[in-house]
Amino acid sequence: MNYRTDLALEAHEISGGDMNGIKMDTVTKGIMKISRLHIQSDNASKKLGKPKGKYITAEGLPLTDNFRDVKEQIEALSDEIKPLVPKDGTILVIGIGNTEITPDSLGPKSADSVLATRHISGEIARSAGLDKLRSVAVLSPGVLGQTGIEVGELILSLIQSIGTSAVIAIDALASRSLSHLGKTIQISDSGISPGSGIGNNRLSLTKETLGIPVIGIGMPTVVDGMTLAADLLEEVNFTHNKLPNRYKENLIVTPREIDLLTMRASKLIGMAVNCALQNNYSFEELASLVS
Repeated sequence: MNYRTDLALEAHEISGGDMNGIKMDTVTKGIMKISRLHIQSDNASKKLGKPKGKYITAEGLPLTDNFRDVKEQIEALSDEIKPLVPKDGTILVIGIGNTEITPDSLGPKSADSVLATRHISGEIARSAGLDKLRSVAVLSPGVLGQTGIEVGELILSLIQSIGTSAVIAIDALASRSLSHLGKTIQISDSGISPGSGIGNNRLSLTKETLGIPVIGIGMPTVVDGMTLAADLLEEVNFTHNKLPNRYKENLIVTPREIDLLTMRASKLIGMAVNCALQNNYSFEELASLVS
């Protein structure tokens, strides 16, 4: 049974854990557990089915009814994003997904909370005390079915047009476990595959395809139905080949409270990106600008 997951941490667990070419450490920040997994070798990358790079996973996020310690969680996530972002140059933040499909709307909703600052300059910026804002461009390009244009094609043209030093791409992900839905955020320097969360992969957004660093940020909003069934049943002989055809159709499972989880996660991610990019301003100042 091939477990479908976008989380490198889960892929590492499925593989059995320890192997050469992987470095991992875990820390606790407040109520969050943060795991830093670094895939360093081609062999480890092949075994995990993930590109080489750094994968930071934050578990135990307060996105349900117990929505507390928000500032602490945002600053902790921000601290993990900062080292992956170039210190200079314009950053392009892309909110990937379809706002008409709730589990796929994380990217655009997160982008709504990110400060677009590329247009703020000159005397207006100085008089408003915003002259120390880093240049950031934000875009939610929709999906291929809405625009007829691949997200990767749009980003490539933007990079060439406005000049950017890195891309931050935010998208919904898929998990193998219900315990990670709406409670986990993954940050990676290996890029992202648009639409992967709902099984609709497009052109990957990576340093190799775009020519500049790509930081991928996402939260699992769905579990593949087959993966969930196998995980719950824990049967060694549970395979696609032994299932009746009617069970082989694509089935995506999402939490009942997905609207609430997506809304809260998007605000958390958006503010974490703001704090990571705008080092000259406090959390309170940035929060006032977003609201």
